Amino acid sequence: MGKLSGRIAIITGAGSGLGQATALTFANEGATIVVAELREEAAASTVAKIEEGGGKAKAIIGDISNVDYVKKLIDETITEFGQIDILVNNAGVPMSFTPIEEVTEEQWDLQLNVNAKAAFLTSKYAIPHMKKKGKGSIVNISSIASKRVRPGLTAYCAAKGAIVLLTQALAIEVANQGIRVNAINPGPAETPMLEKFFASMDPVEGRKLFENSVPIGRLCEPEDIANMSLYLCSDEASFITGAVYDVDGGRGL
Repeated sequence: MGKLSGRIAIITGAGSGLGQATALTFANEGATIVVAELREEAAASTVAKIEEGGGKAKAIIGDISNVDYVKKLIDETITEFGQIDILVNNAGVPMSFTPIEEVTEEQWDLQLNVNAKAAFLTSKYAIPHMKKKGKGSIVNISSIASKRVRPGLTAYCAAKGAIVLLTQALAIEVANQGIRVNAINPGPAETPMLEKFFASMDPVEGRKLFENSVPIGRLCEPEDIANMSLYLCSDEASFITGAVYDVDGGRGL
């Protein structure tokens, strides 16, 4: 029996990177995975990997910042599986270093919509089903940029900071309903998104800049986040809610 046997887990942005690693880790521990993903091919890849390992998964394609898609995501999950036990709000978009005077309103809206609003929407529509069951776990993926801000990332930092306070406010609101809500602050991670943060820089120099900023001496691996998410969603963390864990190799110190 795995740590998540019999549980239904929605993981947003599960087509690659941190989301895919979390989906595979949860599936290996017995969870059925709902892959919420904008990119159809990426979602299919994750589903295939889970099924190759003997697990069960379903992809639901759409824009996680769109309320109609989120309603569809929750409704289809309930229709097919009857419950929602776990929600991991992982979907996000990067931001390359941009001085505030050059940040467009479209850039700002994209950051807030995908990196913050989406977690509000999924929580809004998933929590009623968790309340009916009297149990549930939500993990929001924020960023170490929510506490160790960097110049040129104003919209990104603002969005990730919003996720932290959403997590804590929601945790206190639903604690007496048996629902736990926690957040993770990854450091610079070894994912396809990394290079987009230093798109305006020389790729070699940009990567070196990020690596040198981590005291432990390496970038965050997707499995580092997947393992922390697994812990927070398992019964081992049954007394933890409203917590924000830095999984960043010491970068936030």
